[in-house]
Amino acid sequence: MQITKKTLLINTFTLAATFMSLSAAAAPSPAQLQFFDQLKSLCGKAFAGKTTLDNQPSAAFSGDMVMHVRDCSDTQIQVPFVVGENRSRTWIITKTADGLQLQHQHKHEDGSDDISTMYGGHTATPGWTEAQSFPADDYSKNLFIKTKMPQSIGNTWHMYLYPNESFSYRLTREGREFRVDFDLTKAVALPKANWGAAK
Repeated sequence: MQITKKTLLINTFTLAATFMSLSAAAAPSPAQLQFFDQLKSLCGKAFAGKTTLDNQPSAAFSGDMVMHVRDCSDTQIQVPFVVGENRSRTWIITKTADGLQLQHQHKHEDGSDDISTMYGGHTATPGWTEAQSFPADDYSKNLFIKTKMPQSIGNTWHMYLYPNESFSYRLTREGREFRVDFDLTKAVALPKANWGAAK
């Protein structure tokens, strides 16, 4: 088969279009980027919250709740989630090549890592500007098996953000639902730094 300049040119354009299509598919969706930017716009502020749904109540979530959008960059936002005097939990939302990732960082009071830390998931759909969901990833599933919490392998975490109104953190799986809503209409005093974080 003779390869002409015309054939070579057509093939070049086809490869370029395919590459551009794949690159576009691998990028975060506009909704994910807007969600990230809206959360980032809250950086430096803290907001009070309360449990609005919990079908398996636990004393671990019985204290006053505050979310503090504390450390922000163009690719990552860290949000300490303080419950009473417990400052062990931080939500980490990271912009990746193809979406958003949520991780739960857990620390002990001395700043060391808890055995159950950095679990979470990655967006599997474009989501919405106001809502993103994070089904458990393989790292998390393996961790849940290792730490004898196999019921958690079906976890999906959700975040809802309505600017100037509310932010919600929600956990769902078969037989389990937990949700905390935060009031974005009024900022509150900043909490102490989370365990293990810079002051």
